[in-house]
Amino acid sequence: MPVSIVVGGQFGSEGKGKVALELVRHHPRSAVIVVRVGGPNSGHTAYDRDGKKWALRQMPAACVDKNVDVVFPAGSYIEPELLLREIAELDYPLDRIRISPFARVITAEHRDWERQAGITKAIGSTGSGVGAAVLAAVARNAENLALSSPCAGKTELLRSFIHDVGAYLDTALSRNGRVIIEGTQGFGLSLLDGGFWPQATARCTTAAGALAEAGLSPRVVDNVTLVLRSYPIRVAGESGPLVGELTWEEVGKRTGKTGLEEFTTVTQTLRRVGEFDPHLVRRAISANRPDHVVLNHMDYIGEQEELGHRGSAVQNFLDRITSEIGAVHGLGFSPMGVVKHDGEGRLATSGA
Repeated sequence: MPVSIVVGGQFGSEGKGKVALELVRHHPRSAVIVVRVGGPNSGHTAYDRDGKKWALRQMPAACVDKNVDVVFPAGSYIEPELLLREIAELDYPLDRIRISPFARVITAEHRDWERQAGITKAIGSTGSGVGAAVLAAVARNAENLALSSPCAGKTELLRSFIHDVGAYLDTALSRNGRVIIEGTQGFGLSLLDGGFWPQATARCTTAAGALAEAGLSPRVVDNVTLVLRSYPIRVAGESGPLVGELTWEEVGKRTGKTGLEEFTTVTQTLRRVGEFDPHLVRRAISANRPDHVVLNHMDYIGEQEELGHRGSAVQNFLDRITSEIGAVHGLGFSPMGVVKHDGEGRLATSGA
């Protein structure tokens, strides 16, 4: 059952790409395939082995070492020009990219529709066109919705990448290849069960949703990793409730750090930040039943050296969080690695 799924437990930007990349590096001796579901309405960031930072919207962050096959399944939404630009910037091997003919294509028409509909302001949407592309696909050429839904298989720019993705993944799984599904956004943004509709994304962002978009059976999954962050964020504007909302200055004062402000990859606007919300995370855990939980952005709490020292800011925070949500198996103190954790202290540092 060699399928891993990486999903977010808050409102996105938890560090899913970094964690998915660590899973890739954990399987260096086996064939690895990274499946990118969803669309380019959020950015995934990772650092390659040379320490170069990549902020990608269409290609998966887990591919930055350029040693995996990348699959865009039927449940993905592709902006062709953006995809080709990222492929060129990465200098990615073209024969290692496969796109389902049934994947949907995002057009300028979709982006214009979202802006004209006012949802970029009303719900804090990035206006990337993904929601309109989902709507157009579900409408199925309805006469009273003037939105087209092009498929990848009939899009000239994507023609050379089109494959029978289902058959390819089935063959890879039969040979015990490792498939890693890199989910997008976070549980609190999920359309069906996030609990914050209408300030939600257009898709289900749980492990089950990502698996369905990948076109795979639940019977082939052997690992689900839920990724969290110490201070959850939401995008700017009317993007929905955020428990214990703070300013970035307030976060910095707690650790004496400056320059913690975060901006969205897509729109480059300042993100909102709030306190860790155990109620939201417990719901995410219930919906995803993860095998592992990774807590990133721990450097916003303190330093890695404080881990295991009773009374330190880091250990106090970790003790509180584990009492509220249960076990945490990995901690991220930098964008480039995760500290494995067993509840007692550091075990090993992996990643770049």
